[in-house]
Amino acid sequence: MYDVTFNEILERMISRVPNSFDKREGSIIYDALAPAALELQRVYIELNSILSDSYGDTASREYLILRCKERGVIPERASKALLRGKFTPSGINVTGKRFNVNELNYIVTRALTDSDGGYEVQCETPGTMGNRILGTMIPIEYIQGLETAELTEVLIPGEDDETTENLRKRYFDSFKESAFGGNVKDYIDKTNAISGVGGTKVTRAWNNDIKPIDLIPTAKVEEWVNTTKTKLDPDVAKWLTTVFSAGKEKKLTVGGTVLLTIVDSNFGVASNQLIKNVQQMIDPEDTPGEGYGLAPIGHVVNVKSVRGVEVSVKTEITFETGHSWSNMRSVMEEAIKGYLLELCKSWASTSSLIVRIAQIETRLLQIKGIVDIGNTTINGVSKNLTLDQYEIPVFKEVRE
Repeated sequence: MYDVTFNEILERMISRVPNSFDKREGSIIYDALAPAALELQRVYIELNSILSDSYGDTASREYLILRCKERGVIPERASKALLRGKFTPSGINVTGKRFNVNELNYIVTRALTDSDGGYEVQCETPGTMGNRILGTMIPIEYIQGLETAELTEVLIPGEDDETTENLRKRYFDSFKESAFGGNVKDYIDKTNAISGVGGTKVTRAWNNDIKPIDLIPTAKVEEWVNTTKTKLDPDVAKWLTTVFSAGKEKKLTVGGTVLLTIVDSNFGVASNQLIKNVQQMIDPEDTPGEGYGLAPIGHVVNVKSVRGVEVSVKTEITFETGHSWSNMRSVMEEAIKGYLLELCKSWASTSSLIVRIAQIETRLLQIKGIVDIGNTTINGVSKNLTLDQYEIPVFKEVRE
């Protein structure tokens, strides 16, 4: 960086003037050079700014977006939350009607056809704030016959504009692996870009766990085929020869089934609506493997949600005077929820998650009013809870 001060520039300029001239402050030469030195200092400041904005790790958001474009990385814009609304009487049509809850307005977009029923309601304000409020809605305009209106469930969480640091991370991640039609990086990038998705794991799945190598015939199989086909009906022998040849030439290993396991943008279990949206965009259910979604032709893609495993914590706490379970429980719950959220955020980049007793006790001991802790169990067992690759922890309770 060019950390050059006004005085340094001015001294260098004055030093080039012969000593036979008066160079003291207030002299003609000094007063003539000082404004130029000040302007040069400003040039150095601008050069520092240009230099910083030229590199991905120091660029401001405006110039980082330009660098990201060179890598095909586009900042993710804020999206609107979609929720389930329930209205009574059940036969009333509220499609297109607008409602208010606190400072937020919502609009009813369509009737839902799943088993839970109700209507899809969209928050008019983009961002995560639309995820936070459930409960009674008030119609903005009078709706004849309406008795109650309630938001009951977040279907697809709204997301805020992508942060500068997350965009910077994706920019550097783009150098580590190249997304190419149908590779793991490509599926992760395309799925994570869908509104409401917080993380993705990609697995090549085969029916009954058949691996590509299992479909290539061995020498013993070839010997059996050559011996057996002469004894078979001509049509059966032709079929057997065709299948054997396809396996030997590795034609049976082309394509496959891809499993996408996702968490929502709150890093929780994805709703059925979000799963359907992702499935439709990646590989529509009515045309599997045909290439009408984002997945390459020949790839049959199944989208599933991560499974939530409830976490029940039992522990013995020693409190300071004036504190007890009754006035500390909510603080303890938030501490454990914060720890579990950290785990859920790392799910997509981790082979499996482990809920550790030591971590839970450490978080609880950091709470003011708690002196000591011991005999902690998770789900009734005094050892860490190890989840499989498709599971995340979901807080249930903390009790004595």
